[in-house]
Amino acid sequence: METKRAYKERFYPTPEQETLLAQSFGCARFVYNNTLRFRTDAYYKDGKSISHSEAEKR
Repeated sequence: METKRAYKERFYPTPEQETLLAQSFGCARFVYNNTLRFRTDAYYKDGKSISHSEAEKR
C-alpha cells in the first residue's frame, strides 16, 4: 500500500507579490464566473448542458 504524505508550508509574500497574487486571483475569478454564467444561461435557454471544453472555445 502506498503512503501519501502532505507538507504544509507558510508563505509570506512581499507587498509586490501580494498585489500580483490579488490580480491573478481576480482574473481567474472573473473567467470562472463568466464561464459559469455562460453555461448556466445556455442551460436555462436550451435545457442542454455545455461541456467545459465547449465553453472554453467561446
